[in-house]
Amino acid sequence: MAVKPGKTGKQKSLSAAKKRIKKTGSGKLAIEKCAHNHLLLQKSKRQKAKADKPIVLAKGDAARMHKVLPNI
Repeated sequence: MAVKPGKTGKQKSLSAAKKRIKKTGSGKLAIEKCAHNHLLLQKSKRQKAKADKPIVLAKGDAARMHKVLPNI
């Protein structure tokens, strides 16, 4: 089936990025920190507490992620 002139296909989102990146209420992109899934007994309270909070991505990183996630 031929594509009509002037029509382009939809841009697909990267599935791995969809699972890891969320949009905040103000429209910024945020990711969860690592090291908070297993082996928690040997980690300090401070390390576990810091891993609880999500990280808001920097402007440059967010621009790169918008290419990977065009529909977010």
